[in-house]
Amino acid sequence: METLGEGRMATVMVSTNSAAATVILVAVITKGGTKVALVVGMVAQAAMVTTVGRVTEHFIEEQGSTDHEGAMTGWVTRFAPSPTGFLHLGHVASALFGWRYAQPNGTWFVRLEDIDRQRCKLDYATALLEDLAWLGLHSAKPVLYQSACLAEYAKTLQNLERLGVIYPCFCTRSDIMRESAAIFSAPHTAPDGSLKYPGTCRALSTAQRATLCAQGVPHVLRLDMEKACVLAQSQAPNGAWPLTYTDLERGTVVCKPELFGDVVLARRDVPASYHLCVTHDDARQGVTLVTRGEDLRPATDLHCLLQTLMGWPRPHYAFHPLLCGADGKRLAKRDGAKAVRAMRAAGMSAQAVCQAAGFAGP
Repeated sequence: METLGEGRMATVMVSTNSAAATVILVAVITKGGTKVALVVGMVAQAAMVTTVGRVTEHFIEEQGSTDHEGAMTGWVTRFAPSPTGFLHLGHVASALFGWRYAQPNGTWFVRLEDIDRQRCKLDYATALLEDLAWLGLHSAKPVLYQSACLAEYAKTLQNLERLGVIYPCFCTRSDIMRESAAIFSAPHTAPDGSLKYPGTCRALSTAQRATLCAQGVPHVLRLDMEKACVLAQSQAPNGAWPLTYTDLERGTVVCKPELFGDVVLARRDVPASYHLCVTHDDARQGVTLVTRGEDLRPATDLHCLLQTLMGWPRPHYAFHPLLCGADGKRLAKRDGAKAVRAMRAAGMSAQAVCQAAGFAGP
C-alpha cells in the first residue's frame, strides 16, 4: 500500500485493485496503543485523483472531528438487500464495503428488505444469509425482515397524515404521463429517474378524497413536497435550511428533496415505499453510517427530509461505486449477474469471491 499522508491521529494509505478497477482508501489510527486499519472509502480508479485528494485532506486535516467520530468509536452500519434473487458480486462488494467500515469495534448487521411481496421470496432470503455466512459475514444483530414491520410503517404514515404532509392520489401511470405531456414539452423526471408527479390530486378537497376512497378507487399515498419542506424547515434546528448531511468522501452535502416532487410513500401492493422503510429502520436500529451505492445518492436528499419530519437522527453516509461487468453495465439480478452460489458450485473459494468483488475478504 502507498502512504498518501500522515496527521496527528491517522495515516491515510491507498491500495489498488487492478482487476476490479478500484482503489481502497485506508486510515491507520492508533487505538489503545495498537495500530488499527480502517477502510474509509472505495472508489473507481477513474475518480481516484479527485476522491483521494478529498478523503486525504478530510482525514488528515480534520481527523477527530464529528465527521469521523464513528471511525474512532465504531460505526453502526448495515447491509440491506432485497431477497428477489441470489447473492451476486455486486452484493458482495456492497456488503464488504459496509463491513470494513464497522471494523474493528463497530457493528455490522443484515436487514432484509422484503416489503415487495410479489418479487421477494423466502427461499432467496435463506440463500442470501447462507452465502453471506459462507463468505464469513455474520450479522451482529438478529436479521430484521421488513415484512414483519408493516404495523410500524403504517403508524409512521399515520403520523405523516397527522402532520398534513401526505394525501391520496388516484391517478394511474397513464394519467400522469398524459397530464405531464399537457403541462411540459417532455415528461419531467426526478433525480432518481422516476417520473415526476404533476400534482393533479393534490388539489382535491377533503370531501372529494373521502368520496373516492369510499368508492374503493385504487390510490397511493404521496408526500406533499411543498408542505413537507415548509414543515421541515420549521422543525430544523435554528430553522437551518436547506437540509444537509455528511458524506465521508465529499463532506457536507446540501439536500434538494423538492426536485423529487410528490413521491409515493405507500401503494396497495407495497404498503410502504423503500424511502419510508429504510429511513424508519435505520433510525430504529441505531444506524450511524449508511453505506450504499452511488445509484442511491439522489434518494438520500429525500431520506433526510423524512428524518427531519419524523424527528429521527441523521446518520453519516458513504457511497461506493457500482460493480460493473465486462460490458460496462451494473451487475444486477435482473440482468443475470452470476450468483455467488454458482461460483461456490464451480469450486471458487470464499476469498476468491471476495477478491473478485474488489476486497480481500473479512
